[in-house]
Amino acid sequence: MHHFTLAALGLDPQSLLEKGGLALFAAIIFAESGLLIGFFLPGDSLLFIAGFLSSDAGGNVMPALPWVLLCGFVAAVAGDQVGYLFGKKVGPSLFTRPDSRIFRQANVLKAHAFFERHGAKTIVLARFVPIVRTFAPIVAGVGEMRYRTFVVFNVIGALLWAVGITTLGFFLGEIDFVKNNIELAILAIIAVSLLPVVLEFAKHRRAAKAR
Repeated sequence: MHHFTLAALGLDPQSLLEKGGLALFAAIIFAESGLLIGFFLPGDSLLFIAGFLSSDAGGNVMPALPWVLLCGFVAAVAGDQVGYLFGKKVGPSLFTRPDSRIFRQANVLKAHAFFERHGAKTIVLARFVPIVRTFAPIVAGVGEMRYRTFVVFNVIGALLWAVGITTLGFFLGEIDFVKNNIELAILAIIAVSLLPVVLEFAKHRRAAKAR
């Protein structure tokens, strides 16, 4: 794994958390969940490492697991809420906004296509898809999804993603192999977390062919 490390990208989750603690953890999860600038942040790996670092095996660098789970969950829900409200306020003009250093029209279109395929479930599924995760709540706001529906799926998605992956990091980190191969474990978790999306996509493809 030496040829590819998150550290090489300048976004090593472990060093970020060791330096910034719970506050930086919450800020990154919030930004990646609904701010246009958050799409490049390492959400999945950050959650897993945060869970690991809150365990005995991780040296208890982070506070106790319940606090990490609460912060991750609240930040994820709040980030999506802000994204939705931003999309609702900006509206269709988002789709004609010119590209800039931190904004790419293609990212919005990718989230929009994902939304067209999966409907309201996108808010849950998109949690496990980098880039789409950031833009899905914004597109939901642009499309004026019913607010109550959005909130329900937002909470479910935040529970499965923020609480689920962080808890996995806490318990799997106790296993020696995982502890000694943490980057490999992160990549495996990301791959597994994408499974529901892959299955949903395959199901959609089969249905489209049948039609």
